[in-house]
Amino acid sequence: MRLDGKTVVVGVSGGIACYKACDVVRLLAAAGARVRVVMTAAAQRFVAPLTFQTLAGQPVATDTFDLTQESEIGHIRLADEADAIAIAPATANLIAKLATGIADDLLTTVLLAARAPLVLAPAMNVHMWEHPTVQENLARLVARGASIVGPESGWLACGYEGTGRLADPEDVVEEILRVLAPKDLAAQRVLVSAGPTQEPIDPVRYLSNRSSGKMGYAIARVARRRGAEVTLVSGPTALRPPPGVRTVSVTTAEEMARAVHAAFASASVVIMGAAVADYRPRRALDRKLKRTGRPLTLELEANADILRRLSTRKGRRLLVGFAAETNDLVSEARRKLADKRLDLIVGNDVTVPGAAFGGDTNVVHLIDADHHEEALPVLSKEEVAERILDWVAAHLPAAQRRSPLRRVR
Repeated sequence: MRLDGKTVVVGVSGGIACYKACDVVRLLAAAGARVRVVMTAAAQRFVAPLTFQTLAGQPVATDTFDLTQESEIGHIRLADEADAIAIAPATANLIAKLATGIADDLLTTVLLAARAPLVLAPAMNVHMWEHPTVQENLARLVARGASIVGPESGWLACGYEGTGRLADPEDVVEEILRVLAPKDLAAQRVLVSAGPTQEPIDPVRYLSNRSSGKMGYAIARVARRRGAEVTLVSGPTALRPPPGVRTVSVTTAEEMARAVHAAFASASVVIMGAAVADYRPRRALDRKLKRTGRPLTLELEANADILRRLSTRKGRRLLVGFAAETNDLVSEARRKLADKRLDLIVGNDVTVPGAAFGGDTNVVHLIDADHHEEALPVLSKEEVAERILDWVAAHLPAAQRRSPLRRVR
């Protein structure tokens, strides 16, 4: 999701985690946002305003009473321009001021005047985080509509270990993207599968494929941004689980089938992006298979076709499948679309530049059950996810689009 044309105000309050806010600003600017940074006096003791000005390409606001900054009642202008406001780090002191309506500096004055969605990324000592007053103040802000991301657990700068570390900058930006995204999937439970499966030969070897899981993870991430409750069933990958997504980790095709079928009952949209192994060794050895120098025959048996089985229980769900091919892409995709009773199939020729397994881009062909087809150019996997979910949002039954989350028969 790009943020071109959006203004994001990033408030930086005084804590050692200020240095991580630099990455938040950098990532937002890279996504196309116009980033306005507002710093408290304490924050300026950790990071110089010039650092944020360089990263954002915009002047940094620091002083309510600066004649230049306030020549157009700057705190009101900042509040009015904001499409979203993020505070990273949000200290216990700042959280208390927000909860009680105190506006004694530029940042708190902007926040009191703003009507934009607010994202708070707390960071503080573990005992401060656990203090009832801090938790009560946060609960009050959440009740008013604020979104909270983090904090994380680990070693803290103060020498303690526990909860209080600023959330990863990518997770902070992800939450900003979520609050700015359209919520056209707000009434949906979306089930996504992703990644490869691994079929054991012996304790150290397995059969698998080159899937990285990036496409399925992008779909899960974007669906969550757009308001869906998302379950991601993932084979082994090197990817971090998307924040806010229920992630179920599996290894084999049989494990994926069990996890997918368990989540299927409550799903209204199912997007099967996993590259499930078609075959597995008939017998997995309990000891390492030794090299003998002679030819080896490995006896295989077919794994169940998860998507075909789901289609027999489809009901009113939207069912989306993938077809990764090396030849005859369109004809093979059409065959799978009909054979598995899908509503949409996403075909990609993995030999085409920009569409290989493991890359950050994809080149796909969308074909739906009404025989509409669209060939997309090389796009990032998030952009492909957006296009797939655009189709899903447009094809949800009208009643289902309006209904709250519920079991789909």
